[in-house]
Amino acid sequence: MSTTNPSQSEADRRAAVDRALERADELRREKRFEEGEELLIEALAHGIEKGQIYYRLGNLYYDRGDHERAEYAFRKAISNDPNHINAHHNLGVVYRAEGRVRESIQMRKKAQRMARQNPDRVTITPEQAKFARTFAIRWLFGGLLVIVGLVGLVILLSWLF
Repeated sequence: MSTTNPSQSEADRRAAVDRALERADELRREKRFEEGEELLIEALAHGIEKGQIYYRLGNLYYDRGDHERAEYAFRKAISNDPNHINAHHNLGVVYRAEGRVRESIQMRKKAQRMARQNPDRVTITPEQAKFARTFAIRWLFGGLLVIVGLVGLVILLSWLF
């Protein structure tokens, strides 16, 4: 495993980690878990964003059904970033998958409590953002159609009576 290159600037290391995180997400969607795992483990050598890297590793492990490693990775994410809301939540998901219901509920409640206290720390995936936009647009247009319909009904009733 390589170590951090001292001649590499903070910005260069951050850019390398960002590229690794983005590529690992692509590999995860393609179900190429081993390649994503190798990429993220290499990214740990940069010494930054370890909480986020371990979180992504946990997601990879969970998706391939390796709950033991997923639990380890989410715990490492939390130890590197105690306020990582999504890591807390996903650790609760792992507990649930393992039948550890009480621990799952506790961890997911903790994540919800943290999300309420720190709404700016909640991150969503591009897919979740797209879904939220689509949902909001549908409700906006649906609401407008209801309002236009009601106004039309009022106008129609005023002409009739």
